[in-house]
Order: sequence, then C-alpha cells, then structure tokens
Amino acid sequence: MESELHSIGELARASGLGVGTLRYYDGAEVLTPAWVDPQTGYRWYRPGQLADARLLVRLRRVGLPLTDIRAVLAAPGGAGAARVLDAHRRRLEDGLADARRELSLIRTMIDQREHPMTTTPPDLRLTVRADALAAALAAVRFAVSGDPGLPALAGVLFEPDGPVLRLVATDRYRMALAELPAVGTPRQPAPGTTVPTALVDALRALLPDGPDDVTLTLGSGTFRAETGGHRIEGAAPDVDYPDHRAATRLAPRHRVTLSAADLRAAVETGATRTLPSGPHGADCQVTVLALTPDGRLTVTDDPGADYSVTDDSGADDLRIALNRDYLLDALRAAHPEQLLLELDGPIAPLAIRTPGRTGTYSVLMPVRLPAPA
Repeated sequence: MESELHSIGELARASGLGVGTLRYYDGAEVLTPAWVDPQTGYRWYRPGQLADARLLVRLRRVGLPLTDIRAVLAAPGGAGAARVLDAHRRRLEDGLADARRELSLIRTMIDQREHPMTTTPPDLRLTVRADALAAALAAVRFAVSGDPGLPALAGVLFEPDGPVLRLVATDRYRMALAELPAVGTPRQPAPGTTVPTALVDALRALLPDGPDDVTLTLGSGTFRAETGGHRIEGAAPDVDYPDHRAATRLAPRHRVTLSAADLRAAVETGATRTLPSGPHGADCQVTVLALTPDGRLTVTDDPGADYSVTDDSGADDLRIALNRDYLLDALRAAHPEQLLLELDGPIAPLAIRTPGRTGTYSVLMPVRLPAPA
C-alpha cells in the first residue's frame, strides 16, 4: 500500500507544510491521511491529497478560520466554497478599512501628545434632523448597559463617520447600532463621544416631532444638544468604548425575511426554558429559534432538544437559543413590518435588520444550551 501513497514527510516537502502542522490538521479533521500504519502510527496520504495540502497552504496564508478551511477542502469546487471565500474577503476588506481608520486616529493622538497646546481639536458641531435622531435613539436605547460595574458602557456612543452619525449601545450580551445623515462631520475619522444614559434620556425628551434641525456639540468632555430654542448639556466621560466593528463583522450563512409582528407573537407565546445565562449568571427565560431545511424560521415547541441537528439529506436544521427578553427588546426597537434575520450557527451572533436601513440593526449573543442527556 505504501508504494501508492505519499509518506507524511514526502507530503510535507512537496506542499510546504511542516510534519507537525500536518499532524495538527489530521487531529482537527481538516486533512486526514488515507491510511495510518496501525503498528507505527505513521501517516500516509493519497497522491490527490497533495493538491489539498497546497490549497491548504494558500488558505492559511489569507487567515481563513479553521472551520472555513474544512468547508472549502470538503468541496473546493462548489458554490459553498465560493460563499466561504467571498465572506472572508469581505471580512478582510472591512478589517482593512477599520485599521486605516484606527491608524488615522492614532496619528491624531500622537500629534496631540507631541503638541498638546496647539493640536487640541475644537468642539465638533453637527446638524441632524430631530425625527432621524429620535428614531436612531429608539433603535439603540434598549441595549445600553445598566451594570454599575461597567461604567464605559453606561451610555450611547456618538461616532461621526463621514456623512453619517453612528450611534452604538451594548451591554456585552447585545449590541444595537443606528446611522443617520449628519452635516458637519469631519472628512477625517474622529473619535466618538460616549453620552451618559441620563443625558440620552433627557435628549429623547427634548426632541420635537418632525424634521426640525438639532445641533449637537461633541468634544472637550461635554455633550450639548440644541433645538427650537431649548438646550441640554452635560459631561461626557473620557472612556474607551469597546470596538463595535469587531463584534459586528458577521458572515451569516442564512438570511431570512419574515413578518415582524408574526415573530413577536411567536416569541411572546412560544415555549421557553429557564437557564442561568443572564447578567452575572442570573436565571433568564430562553427562546429557541429553529431554521428548518426549507428556510422557515420558527419558535420551537421543544426548547430543550438538541439545537444543532442534521436531517437525512445532510441539510442543517439550525437552532439558536436567545435570551427571550433581549430578543423581544430588539424586535420592539426595530418595529418595521418586515425583518431580515441573519444567522450563521448555534453559537454565532444573530443579527436583526430592517430591510432598507443598512446601518441600523442589532446583534444578539446566543445562549449555549447544555448538551442533551
């Protein structure tokens, strides 16, 4: 048999992968040998596996995750492999854009350290519409952290980004983002301002109905909003807000459009189970959403069942468990007629989007269900 196979050393030399690396990929079930000598444990590979090994070298070089490498090698010429590669390319492009933005901010911070008296940036004044700002605040307010031990998350991040103002809120279990057009945003990236929760709520009460202009002033440790002859102002803490881009760089395998009202009703009346998965391990009610092979998303009547199963045809019957209250909060905040849900797997974040509003959506972290007995 050995005469028809490549030894692990031969495959290593021909592919550029080290022998130790080939052993690792065998253990990870990425590139398994055709035969293992039962006496010596020595690995042997088919001649055709040299092409897989060389492809694996390229996939490693571009930083493809292990699970995606496994998917590509399983069917390198299929549509599934193309989707995996396209999703990874988008992640790389997003990561490069984020890196450029951060490097620009780093340069600004270095300049301010070197020349603190001359390079302190002036206050940034933006103009937005009152109704757009009210809608954006309503879309993110539910995700603000109420944990006194996390002061950096006790507010909404106001982040100028080109022609838009982005609002971000998170409590680590969920994240909500909203974008609205703004006049006066700088051409270069600017650091965001975290507006405390009390000031956010005062701003929501101040905003008039309709398209009136609102002037926002960010910077110098303060936040100010003015509209219709009224003004609110308060201190904005100097805190480092978490990097929301890393948490929202998603590559979903499934996108489902469905009625918002139907999903809310199903969650409100559907079965749940109690798990210690809330903040600080507190018990919470968990809803399990099931995506069937024919593309329907439902609230499963058996939330205690195994949540990642495969039918006889090999199609995934995906189940994802979520904190019920957090899910309902996100659905109420979206309040459109239609929703677009993006799913990847049972332990990957779930994105809830409103069709037509690209920059406004929420992300929920799943609850890991215990393994079935």
